[in-house]
Amino acid sequence: MYLVKTPSLVQNLFPGFTWCRPGADKNVYLTFDDGPIPKVTPWVLRQLRKYEAQATFFCIGDNVRKHPNIYAEVRAAGHRVGNHTMHHINGWRTKQADYTADTEKCARLVDSDLFRPPYGRLTPRQAKQLREKYEIVLWDVLSGDFDEKIDGERCLDNVLRHSQVGSIVVFHDSLKAFPRLRYALPRVLAHFSEAGYRFAAL
Repeated sequence: MYLVKTPSLVQNLFPGFTWCRPGADKNVYLTFDDGPIPKVTPWVLRQLRKYEAQATFFCIGDNVRKHPNIYAEVRAAGHRVGNHTMHHINGWRTKQADYTADTEKCARLVDSDLFRPPYGRLTPRQAKQLREKYEIVLWDVLSGDFDEKIDGERCLDNVLRHSQVGSIVVFHDSLKAFPRLRYALPRVLAHFSEAGYRFAAL
C-alpha cells in the first residue's frame, strides 16, 4: 500500500524534509532511485537527452561500485546525484549505528549533500543525524513504477494526474520498474514539455 500523492498534512507534519520545490519557475523535478544499472540507466539518460531534461539520481552505493562507468555517464550528462545508502536498507529495521555506517559507505562513492531514504523510511533519530550533513529529499508524487500489479498506463496516469509546478516525482531506474518506466517516462517528458514545463535537477 502506498500513496501516489503525498498529502499536504503529511508534508506539514515533517517540515524538515523536502517534499516539493514550488516557485515562480514552471519546473518539475524528476528523480530516479536505485541505479545505476546497465540497460535501464543508459536508456533513461537517452530519454532525458531528447528533451534537454535534467534530473536527480539517488544512487545505491553498491550499484555505483559495480557500474562506475554508468555513474560517470550520469555525472557527465550534468544530472545531479544523491545518496540512497550503500545497500538500500530500511531505516525502520536498522540500528542507528548500522544505518549511519551504510550511508557513509555510500558517501565515499556518491559525493552529494542530498539524501533519500530507501522506502522513505527513517527514524526520528536517524533523520536528525542525517540533517546535519544532508538535505533529505522525499517526494510529493510517486509514479508507482515499482508496482508490478499496475501497467505503464496507470503509472503514467499517476504522474500526469498528480504533478504540478514544483513537484518532485519518483521513478526507479531498476529492472523491476523498467516495464512501466519504459512506457511512462517518454510520455511524461513529452506531455510536460508541450505544456511549457522545464525538467530541472534538484
